Formats: sequence, C-alpha cells, structure tokens
Amino acid sequence: MTTRTTTTTTAPDTTDTGNGTEAGADTATATDTATAATTAPGTGTAAPAVPAYGTDTAAAAAPGTGTAAPATAGNATGTATTGTEPGAAEAVGGAGAGDRRSWRTPRARRRGLAPGKRLPASRLIGPALFFALWAVASAAGQLDPGAIPAPWTVLKTTGHLWTEGTLPTDVLTSLERAGYGFALGLTAGVLLALASGLSRVGEALIDGTVQLNRAIPTLGLIPLFILWLGIGETFKIAIIAIVVYIPIYLNLHSALSGIDHRFVELAEVQGLSRLRFVREIVIPGALPGFFVGLRLGVTGSWLSLVVLEQINATSGLGYMMFQAQNYGRTDIILVGLLIYGIFGLVSDSAVRLVERKVLSWRRTLSS
Repeated sequence: MTTRTTTTTTAPDTTDTGNGTEAGADTATATDTATAATTAPGTGTAAPAVPAYGTDTAAAAAPGTGTAAPATAGNATGTATTGTEPGAAEAVGGAGAGDRRSWRTPRARRRGLAPGKRLPASRLIGPALFFALWAVASAAGQLDPGAIPAPWTVLKTTGHLWTEGTLPTDVLTSLERAGYGFALGLTAGVLLALASGLSRVGEALIDGTVQLNRAIPTLGLIPLFILWLGIGETFKIAIIAIVVYIPIYLNLHSALSGIDHRFVELAEVQGLSRLRFVREIVIPGALPGFFVGLRLGVTGSWLSLVVLEQINATSGLGYMMFQAQNYGRTDIILVGLLIYGIFGLVSDSAVRLVERKVLSWRRTLSS
C-alpha cells in the first residue's frame, strides 16, 4: 500500500494554543492511502481529516484555538478525540457503535425439528377418543344397538360375565396358550437368527427355509398340524409359536447382518474372544432390531389365538366369541375383542418399557 505524507506549516504570528507549543511550529502529518489537509477559517493550523482503515473519522476544533483536533475512530471503536479547550465538540458513534449494536442483536430462534417432549399417557389418547365418539354416536341413535351395542351395554355385559359367567376361566386359558406359544416362538426365533446371522453355514441352511416358511400362510398349516399333532392344545401352541418366531427371526437376523464391519475389525485388533465379541458388540448392535421383532411377535400371538380358540376348544376368549356368534350376542363378541385389544396394548407397552430401559444409552427421536 503506497503512503503519502502531507505537511502544512502555518504563519509564525499565530497565537499560542495553550499547550506550550506555538502554532507556527505545528505540523499536521497524516499517513494513509490518501490524506487531505484543510485550513479552518480564522485559525493558523490545518485540521487534517484522517480516516482510519475501515472506520469513520470526525475532526472538531474549538473556536479561537490554533489547533483543530482530529477525532479518529479506531477500528471497532466509536470514540473521537476532543479539542484542546472545554468548548471542543465530542464526536461519538461511527462504525464502532454500529458494530456493537449489531453483535448484541439477539438471533432469531431456530425452529426445532424434533417431535418435542412426549405427551403424558399419549398412547391412551387415541383409544379414549375412539370410545368417546362411540358413546356419542350411540347416545345420538346413529348406531344400531343390535349390530353395535353402546359402550355402557358392553361394560354391563362384561361385569355380568365376570361375576356370573366363565370370563375369568376363559381369560386365564387364553393367557396360558398365548404364553406357551410365545415362549417357544421367542426361543426358536432368537436361536435361529443367531445361528444364521453369525455363521455363513448357518445362513445357508436356515435362512432359505425360514423365508419359505414365511411365504406359506400360517393359518393354512392348521389342517396339517391337526393331522400331525391332534386336535388338542398342542397344535394351537405350535401355530402360535410359528406366528411368533418369524418376525423375531427376520428383524434379529437383519440387525445382525447390519452391524458395521469396522466393529468386527476392531474386535479382531483388540483380540476379543468369540464370547466377548458376541457380548460386547453383537448383542448391543442387534438389540434395537430384536425389540422390533419382539413387539411384532407379541401382537402376532394374540392375532393367531383368536382363530385357534374357535377350533375344537371348550374354553378361552375365542371359544366364548364363537358361542356368542351362534346366539347373536354381539355384546359378548365385543367384550372378547376389547379384552384382546387390551392384552395387546398392555403387552406392547411392556415391551416398549423394557426397550427404553435396556437401550437407555441410545438417543433417538422417541427418547
């Protein structure tokens, strides 16, 4: 950057400035890319306007003085030098003050993209709204009582069946069948997924067979299972186990196959044994997929149970609903459906609760 210096000398008969320096000896020197010296009328000294780099400059001279004091605002400052006499003006502001105001201005709040905090009892809002609409429509006479009884009629029937009927026995029988079938399906699904996901030989032997089984309608196996296992309780539990193990296997196998290979290389470098590799890398990486399959398996056990209990059964919720169909009791059928729905909602909520506890280290949208 080229620098030009301009020097202006005043007449020797000027008055004293009051600072112990005669005006005749005053020189105004300005260094910048461009400097202009101007002489104030009635004074003996030029008042240089010195613009600092990137700032504003103001010069103020008091009347009757021999020196004009340049007010130079430095970079990011807003203070100007005053004149030598009390009457000198003070220049304040400039670019520095504007800079301070700019960074003090609050930023616009960024819009959040996350769903936000979880609503209390959020999973009960939908069912509560459904029952409210059902009650309003029944009270307004928009629903045929013979086809869809009112909610209070269903509640009254539930109380009657619980105190004077066989509803407690039917509920316990259904829970027992679903529990046995779910336990078998869970065990089979986990073992098959581990054998197929951690071994190429196991994948070749197991995965294709499971995919073939998945393509066959499970309820279509009922006649064959009745011939193989009899028409008692065994075939019912076997069908429930098949319905449960398929989603558990699929999701767990997919989670095992999706583990990043860099973790495997890290375990090899660290010299982990096979058992430690499964415990410290495989299980934490596959747990999210396992819980998804577990939720689907729990729901599948209740879906298959309602069909199986209508085949050569003498107790259970499905048997109760089948008998109500023969007598045209839609209120009893709705009682059975509501109990199935409550069982499904409670079991799914229990699995979700366990999932949040086990996977508390994971940060997701739902958490």
